[in-house]
Amino acid sequence: MALNRKEVILFQGDSVTDCGRDRSDPFGLGTGYPLLITSLLSARFAENELVFYNRGISGDRVRNLEARWDADCIALKPTLLSILIGINDTWRRYDSNDPCGAEIFEEQYRRILARVKKETAARIILLEPFVLHVQKGQSEWREDLDPKIQVVRSLAMEYADVFIPLDGILAAYAVSGFKEAAIAADGVHPTPVGHALIATEWLKAVGAL
Repeated sequence: MALNRKEVILFQGDSVTDCGRDRSDPFGLGTGYPLLITSLLSARFAENELVFYNRGISGDRVRNLEARWDADCIALKPTLLSILIGINDTWRRYDSNDPCGAEIFEEQYRRILARVKKETAARIILLEPFVLHVQKGQSEWREDLDPKIQVVRSLAMEYADVFIPLDGILAAYAVSGFKEAAIAADGVHPTPVGHALIATEWLKAVGAL
């Protein structure tokens, strides 16, 4: 994928994307993978006049993205949209007894992707949600998360221009030298190392590395 001139790049998702961004600053990027990606692309492609937005919100589920999609996606007129969402749709089942079945998850996710295709000119990058088995009981989340990962993979085949199988990639990193907690200390929220790995895979997927 080649980056175009005056590309408007929008990062969407939950706390993994939010990563402490300043909500009062429309161009606030937080301290995670969106900042790393923005820094590298801005340095390498300064002549492209790229614009970057981070609209990740901690705690969000797909239904929350749908509720704010007009203001936080469509109105920004992205030309490149990156979405990483889904872990809270699983987590809330286990910490709040508020489950979201894979069928509902798919319906909600499909609606926002269909709107992107219909109402914007954005190319879409989908990243699958992930969990690393750091805390007791997280291996049990697989019963809920794995079907949602399959949903994202299926939707990616239908809607995405680039797909990043992040759950499998981070698991592979954990097997090949990194401890799981070195990637995400609680199994969900990346460490600086984890964010660097996500940024690396994102940049490789779009042909910028």
